[in-house]
Amino acid sequence: MSIEIRRDIPYNSKEDDIFRAFDFYYLPTETPLPLICFVHGGAWRSEDKADHDALARLLVSRTGFPVVVPNYRLTKDSDGSNAIRHPIHSQDILEFFTFLMSSWDGLGCTVDRSKIYLIGHSCSAHMLASIFLDSSAATPVLTPPPEVINAVQAIVLSEGIYDIDLLLSRFPKYREWFIAPAFGDKPSYADFSITRLPLRKTEDDIRWLVIHSKGDTLVDLTQSDEMYKHLLRLYTGRAQPVVSKVDDLVEEHDDVLRSETYLKIVSEFIVQDVPKA
Repeated sequence: MSIEIRRDIPYNSKEDDIFRAFDFYYLPTETPLPLICFVHGGAWRSEDKADHDALARLLVSRTGFPVVVPNYRLTKDSDGSNAIRHPIHSQDILEFFTFLMSSWDGLGCTVDRSKIYLIGHSCSAHMLASIFLDSSAATPVLTPPPEVINAVQAIVLSEGIYDIDLLLSRFPKYREWFIAPAFGDKPSYADFSITRLPLRKTEDDIRWLVIHSKGDTLVDLTQSDEMYKHLLRLYTGRAQPVVSKVDDLVEEHDDVLRSETYLKIVSEFIVQDVPKA
């Protein structure tokens, strides 16, 4: 059976807005299946859902689950003059999740919307964590409705940015390149540090997988180490559904997504708690 693809499905009322649209990959079936969502990276300023067509197809092939890949509005200009700044990128993704739960019919594939698996890469790891950890003190607009929180079973974070001040201490040129345009030119970005966020009070135990390649020269391993340690602290005394994979990958920052090892790790993590047919 071949993979079906529907492209440029709007999730916002502005139907001609390609930045608020998504692509849908699936094998036609009447059996309700969990849904995988991959959110692209690109330093809050680049990339497109179409760039990850091959990965989406491979995820469908490996898991059998349908896959959605959304776009979101980008900080295109180096001076931030287009006014797309944090948290707008993440707000778009949260709007997309809300759309999936309330307005989407599946388009030929029966989707079990009570079981959603999220994958974030690079800046989108920050975006997903800003939504599903409690960022309400700094960005209350990123508070997801209970039905979205309850639907998310697991989150995969790869090559992520979590502590911006720590990142800038190691890569100071990133401030001008993409941090200041996306967040504003600030003396400190501590308010946007994921490694300071608590769990949401309404949150069930989402499983987390933190991935980082030893060959990544664009975002150093310290980011994922700090995120992993933070998640372990958050889940102290609980089941601690937190896994780290930092020894198996050797590819560069974006090349990870084309790695057979990455695909195997992510696919196995997603399907491990899904009952076999």
